[in-house]
Amino acid sequence: MAPDEIVRQITARFPGVIPKASWGEVSLFYNPGGVLPNGVYFCTIKDHDGDNDKASALNRDGVFRLAIGLAPEDYRNLFGEKPARPAKGGTVNTGHDFTELGVLMPHPVYAWMGWAQILCPTEEAFAGMISLLEGAHRAAVVKFTSSLQKYLKASR
Repeated sequence: MAPDEIVRQITARFPGVIPKASWGEVSLFYNPGGVLPNGVYFCTIKDHDGDNDKASALNRDGVFRLAIGLAPEDYRNLFGEKPARPAKGGTVNTGHDFTELGVLMPHPVYAWMGWAQILCPTEEAFAGMISLLEGAHRAAVVKFTSSLQKYLKASR
């Protein structure tokens, strides 16, 4: 699958999701109507290494990462307890080969926050992740609702 097809499918499937290009990646935010300045992001697509994020070797031709902020129970069910936060420029210690294509695994930098990654997902792999995306979207809706209430109180 191509990154733009993934963005198209996610925005078509999940109402209130807005893609935004920033920091050299496309972030998918839950922000219906653009009410909050940014909204709550739950999914990103990135195709190049960053200063503190080189473990997946995204600078290889045609390689990109689909990253998902999993619902806590989904992360636990898939990978167990979240690892410790890595030092700046480091990676989490999970025993995974973060360069492997087509395998859902903890995110090399943000697994401690419950994020997972898959490099270059096939259509079949993406279809198998729909329930995880649904959980991530539900969690984003909850965070958005809380953020919106705080935002509205502060703006009074």
